[in-house]
Amino acid sequence: MSAESVIATYRLQLHPGFTLDDAAGVVPYLARLGISHVYLSPFLQAAPGSTHGYDVVDPSRVNAELGGMEAYERLCATLERAGIGQILDVVPNHMAVAGDWNPWWWDVLENGPSSRFAGYFDVDWEASEERWPNKVLLPVLGNHYGRILEAGELQLRYADGLFTLHYHEHRFPLDPSSLGDLLHRASGQSGIELLGFLAESCTRLPRPQVTARRAVERRRRDQAVIRRLLDEACRSDAEARAAIDVEVERINADPDILDALIDRQNYRLAWWRTARQDLGYRRFFDINDLAGLRVEEDEVFQAVHALPIRWVQQGIAQGLRIDHPDGLRDPAQYFHRLREACSGAWIVAEKILEPGEALPAHWPIAGSTGYDFLNRVQGLFVDPRGEPPLTRLYEEVTGETADFPALVYESKRQVLRELLGSEIHRLTSLFVAVCERHRRHRDYTRDELQEALLEVAACFPVYRSYVVPGSEAAETDAACTGEAIEQARGRRETLDQELLDFLRRLLLLQIEGDLETELALRFQQLTGPAMAKGVEDTAFYRYHRLVALNEVGGDPARFGISVPDFHQACMQALDRHPEAMLATSTHDTKRSEDVRTRLLLLSEMPGHWASQVRDWFGRNARYRSGEWPDAGTEYLFYQTLVGAWPIETDRVSTYLEKTMREAKRHTRWTQPDADYEQAVQKFAAAVLADPEFRKELEAFVEPLIPAGRINGLAQTLLKLTTPGVPDFYQGTELWDLSLVDPDNRRPVDFGQRSRRLSEIDTLSPAEILAHADEGLPKLWVIRGGLALRRRYPEWFGPEGRYQPLDATGERAAHAVAFLRGAGAVVLVPRLLLGLGGDWGDTRLTLPPGRWHNRLSHQTIDGGNRSVAEILGGFPVGLLEREEAAR
Repeated sequence: MSAESVIATYRLQLHPGFTLDDAAGVVPYLARLGISHVYLSPFLQAAPGSTHGYDVVDPSRVNAELGGMEAYERLCATLERAGIGQILDVVPNHMAVAGDWNPWWWDVLENGPSSRFAGYFDVDWEASEERWPNKVLLPVLGNHYGRILEAGELQLRYADGLFTLHYHEHRFPLDPSSLGDLLHRASGQSGIELLGFLAESCTRLPRPQVTARRAVERRRRDQAVIRRLLDEACRSDAEARAAIDVEVERINADPDILDALIDRQNYRLAWWRTARQDLGYRRFFDINDLAGLRVEEDEVFQAVHALPIRWVQQGIAQGLRIDHPDGLRDPAQYFHRLREACSGAWIVAEKILEPGEALPAHWPIAGSTGYDFLNRVQGLFVDPRGEPPLTRLYEEVTGETADFPALVYESKRQVLRELLGSEIHRLTSLFVAVCERHRRHRDYTRDELQEALLEVAACFPVYRSYVVPGSEAAETDAACTGEAIEQARGRRETLDQELLDFLRRLLLLQIEGDLETELALRFQQLTGPAMAKGVEDTAFYRYHRLVALNEVGGDPARFGISVPDFHQACMQALDRHPEAMLATSTHDTKRSEDVRTRLLLLSEMPGHWASQVRDWFGRNARYRSGEWPDAGTEYLFYQTLVGAWPIETDRVSTYLEKTMREAKRHTRWTQPDADYEQAVQKFAAAVLADPEFRKELEAFVEPLIPAGRINGLAQTLLKLTTPGVPDFYQGTELWDLSLVDPDNRRPVDFGQRSRRLSEIDTLSPAEILAHADEGLPKLWVIRGGLALRRRYPEWFGPEGRYQPLDATGERAAHAVAFLRGAGAVVLVPRLLLGLGGDWGDTRLTLPPGRWHNRLSHQTIDGGNRSVAEILGGFPVGLLEREEAAR
């Protein structure tokens, strides 16, 4: 199977409860459904118990908890027999460093800058604080270091030739160079000369920088010999082991001695809260346990990608999904290197594009992972006439302004200060060093420079720019940087204007110098996390005008898209990235596609919704605890119930905990407010236990279910037929009313789905619709759409045309229609509540020929036809020209 045959992908979430062997068991069902490629979540060795696989600790082997290499080989054999390929999810930006599972990081902690892996991680060795030169800060302690030490919670241990430091479940290596005194005392007490020799050997270990490769290898060789000889001595001579144990006990009994030993290590243990300001390595967003990699270095690139590249070159895998490329120093260089190694692979990038932003044209990839499509397609089902009344309702019930850009700015500033403080401090130190080189700028204070960086990062309009040394900044990068500078200038009049001009020139690489270039490149790695944490993980949990629009890569301030604009975007996609991934639900979406399509109906009924919400606010006031929950959280609660009903109370409780903490207003992950959270949870439980409320909720939701489902069918068919490669998140081939993770990672009943797929072969379209509650219509659309894509891949590929078809008549605005290739017409309805089931005189001109509707089984002639006739047997239409079929 080749990369050119990627027709549709199906995402499977692997974890210890759903292993590679479990995935193999699903393959026959996916083959019958029409899926061409299984799209697996990361399955290289991750931290124990990982539920997602993005916390990789060893990229050189398959995760043992998923079955290891043997299970992977069994899966590959199963896929080959079924004629299904696979897409790999690659994590190039970071690795998990918690615990002692990552051999590269362990070596770094053991040897510091002398580790052969010191250059693998994005650690600022030379820029570390004067208080701890050439050390990695490890913020893992539950209190101040001295208090933990004096309480006896840090303990030295010895086993198998290795000394380690322990703090509860945490374990840290000791630099062999620091063990000379310990072994010398053990030798003196026992009279064992070998221990004395090993003590001297430890003190003579070379301490080179990682660039001195031969010395680094000599150090690694010598310390391995020292460890082996010490282990053999302690195993063969009881007196040697006893002397070591005595020394360990002596050190553990004296905090001053233990402190002196710890001070000689390549890391500095610290209270976990220090990570907000002082961390000396680049993280994945604000997660201390995920350390950034320098994958721009060829050695690191090769080590991280060895298995994926081998599998692609061997034809085992046909595509790669690249996680978070915006975290990389130079994404373009990365993709060119990857393309060279995997010349024929289908490569897509998890690049979040802001509205109006285009994927960099020089990236040699097929496109993005589909969040841009997700937001574009769901915009069709938003009624723009609902924006003013929903805005008024939001402001009325919450007391907040509907100014989303202002909220984004506020949220980004907050996360830059509170969550990304260590990244800002690292960048500020570099900015100070740069200004020292320029006499016109050397007198700025550290606070002034930090405020300038923070303000420009908070104002940056997209995830990041992509300037590279040796090239002039692209127009888009110059424009985005200029916009951020001007916004910062307007928002902070106290900032020196010349300083902002200087910073703009630095960020566009218009000032030469190694530190100057480093500042620009690092700033680009800051703005992405600021956007992700500030918008997706903060603002989206605060802004509740219509929460279906709060989706990754979306802009809740934009209320819908017109049919002509949708067609224009599709034609542009065909021209630029005809094989990009098209997604509607992913493991990272805030709500599943079916929750969103139901919620979008509120834009068509703002008056009724407003009346219902006001009633609920009033009748449920008795369940509040004082002022809690706040009105914004309560309004989110009601929208969530409408979108996901029926839903169990425990799922709502888990969801509310996440939304409250992500909003970071009254409580947060690092500082939970138990009183506030309990008040909100108590309120939700009481409301859900109220039979009258449940009756009202069900009465409100019931008429939305059919329309929401038709919205879902329309969105699914558009994903199957517009330019790109449709992707299906596990379980969503039936109705799926999941919320954000972990809710969307609940077990999927594949046995049920397989039985449903068998049933539809024996049912008529009318019977399919009669089983709507079981999800058969959605499964029917997917199976029919994939069958047509497999039969005529040329219609839907890069060469297949996309021609909009305009409906006429009084309800024409409710129809979306187009021709694909030589013989496929797609027709779907939109804004269903306004349509009211009556197409009136709306008509569509079909191209000449005889047309068979694969979904209703009707056959009609081309020409000017009634839309009501075309959609008479099924809510959405997928027509195939019979001449083409013959």
